[in-house]
Amino acid sequence: MIVVTGATGHLGKLVVEGLLQKVPANEVVAAVRTPGKATELAVGGVQVRKAEYGDPVSLIAAFEGVDKVLLISGSEVGQRVAQHAAVVRAAKAAGVRHLVYTSILNADTTKMLMAADHKATEQVIRESGIPFTFLRNGWYTENYASTVAHAVEAGSFAGSATEGKLGGAPRVDYADAAVGVLTTEGHEGRTYELAADEPWSYVDFAAELSAATGKTITYQTVSAEQHQQILEDAGVPEGFAAILVDSDRGIDDGELASDTRDLSKLAGRPTTSLRESVARLLQS
Repeated sequence: MIVVTGATGHLGKLVVEGLLQKVPANEVVAAVRTPGKATELAVGGVQVRKAEYGDPVSLIAAFEGVDKVLLISGSEVGQRVAQHAAVVRAAKAAGVRHLVYTSILNADTTKMLMAADHKATEQVIRESGIPFTFLRNGWYTENYASTVAHAVEAGSFAGSATEGKLGGAPRVDYADAAVGVLTTEGHEGRTYELAADEPWSYVDFAAELSAATGKTITYQTVSAEQHQQILEDAGVPEGFAAILVDSDRGIDDGELASDTRDLSKLAGRPTTSLRESVARLLQS
């Protein structure tokens, strides 16, 4: 059996949908904080089990009798390492034979602030002795949904990246890669750097937005300090704004791109193009 943690989240839901195309529903376990939100999955034959990253007892029960666990990283910055460690301990206690973790692109070399929790989690997993696979996910294009909405209205958007390129792709691409790992053999001990086949810049992004909408949309490069202030003025908390500004620095330094093509190899298809990604964002 295969467990997907956070199975009702944005990424987890897509992974479960992909698994159901490959394996019988009763071999899939949706580990969720609120089982009531997974009623549709239960009706479809998926086993729904309550599991909270901060509740070790629930985790061990959720992992009972399973072979593989996909640990989708938590979203609570500052608490994630402890929560992830609890999942790893529970997986060890339950006798899980393969632990797959969604990390961050170039985790062992990146200087991005957001990477610290992922680096620490990878170390915890290595030390556990459980056979593992690290899926080092790049940026989700869905991260730019609010940027698209603002840009279409204002005719421009701003950031502190200059000419750097990132390998952003939709969540479904990363979900398909996870499904590939969970349903085929030979991935234990492997680390995959996942990013779009064709990296793109913010200028490229603006050009695709312009082409898709028929409006002239431009990208404005600002200093890191200006970018921080723009985000805070838009209501983004200071700490998270700093992480976003640092991510733009990471783009310029090549930390959010990769030429491995691991993402398309695992997904079994080319990654979604920037043009198609923009089209989907405009439809959402």
